[in-house]
Amino acid sequence: MTERANLSLIQMDQMSFFHPVSSISDLQKNGPTIYTSAKGVTVTRDTGETQLDMGAGLWCVNVGYGRKELVEAGAEALQNLSFQHFFAGASAEPTIRLADRLLNLYRDTVPGSDMARVFFGTSGSDANDTAVKLVNYYNNLRGKPSKKKIIAREGAYHGLTLASGSLTGIKSYHTAFDMPLDTVRHTSCAHYFKYGKEGESEVAYTDRLIADLEAMIAAEGADTIGAFIAEPVMGTGGVFLPPEGYFEKLQAVLDKHDILLIADEVITGFGRTGKWFGSETCGMRPDIVSLAKGLTSAYFPMSASIISNRMWEVFEGASEEMGVLMHGFTYSGHPVGAAIALANLDVLEKENMVDRSATLGPVLLEALRSRVGDSPFVGDIRGVGLMIAVEFSGFPEGAAPHKIVAKHAAKMGVLTRALPFLPVTSFSPPLCVTEQEIIEAADRYARALDAATPELEALMT
Repeated sequence: MTERANLSLIQMDQMSFFHPVSSISDLQKNGPTIYTSAKGVTVTRDTGETQLDMGAGLWCVNVGYGRKELVEAGAEALQNLSFQHFFAGASAEPTIRLADRLLNLYRDTVPGSDMARVFFGTSGSDANDTAVKLVNYYNNLRGKPSKKKIIAREGAYHGLTLASGSLTGIKSYHTAFDMPLDTVRHTSCAHYFKYGKEGESEVAYTDRLIADLEAMIAAEGADTIGAFIAEPVMGTGGVFLPPEGYFEKLQAVLDKHDILLIADEVITGFGRTGKWFGSETCGMRPDIVSLAKGLTSAYFPMSASIISNRMWEVFEGASEEMGVLMHGFTYSGHPVGAAIALANLDVLEKENMVDRSATLGPVLLEALRSRVGDSPFVGDIRGVGLMIAVEFSGFPEGAAPHKIVAKHAAKMGVLTRALPFLPVTSFSPPLCVTEQEIIEAADRYARALDAATPELEALMT
């Protein structure tokens, strides 16, 4: 025991903690980066160094760090009802109110939506697992047991459990994990800057993507395909905006073949795109919506799945025959998480953070374009709302210029995310970010790119 007491936090971490999505060898050589506190958009390390978090954690701290409203709501909820399961029809007021509020918020803001109920979990990954299970359940109940395959897209990110990780279309997440499952198919990545052909218009590119999908459906058989899953804006893949006409044409194909649409709004929900939901931003009409991250601004692990009337009517109609619907988690609808989510929605509304995202997104976009847009290493700067990407180009396949720049950016006091699919760094600050903080972050990022130039030039030789 005495020996353990003499360990530093770094040594203790190296000897005890199994980190998610991290290099084991790097941690053993260099140790972890330890954070001690955060406020607004600023995080503080154990060294006392402060950094502007232009990633909102992992796209999730939408209202910013240290919001007393959320802390107080959680503390009160813990005192009142620290836990309640929701099996066998049990319920609790915060969870009831959150379900009703979410359902009506989505109905009121997404044109053409027809949603019926909300199911709760604890993470974006389990929300997408829930979607897969409910697609299977829906098709079994209506006598179409062969409609089980799910089509996702290359470059998509949908989580890292066995099912959601299989939906993810980034190969590095599959290596040595025996993924994807054989019920998942991946169609072409919807990213015009990278995959559009020379002389091909954006509309023509969209038509090619839709033709690829039609060919896949024909090859697999429409009677074997249950759903198509898509992020409104492809986040972890590289902030890929849908090309012109994409979702309108996609929806027509899915409707023709009786294929459900799952909108993965784990990142894009709750103001990230400058609208309450990315479904509104991109004109989607989904049957299932997966939500997490911004639901509680990451103050509590919670997810939500919004289910359409189209599916609910089948579930309800078969209920007497089927009995209990055997899906759920110990922490589904946790009353403390629900109370925090309600407080989070209050802050988003009272401080007009969705409008702030729409207003400040172009400020961040222009700040980056004016400072690094002329760099010979930068191919594209794009985004919507406070969801922005800097994509590097001209480097050999497999090079990682974005990781080099992100590392220098952290030294300059700004945290960006080096993404795992293409050489892209992403910017997704808390929606409470100020224009001054945006300008300061862009200036620091520009200095980081200058500092990284010798290493970037070496990659190209």
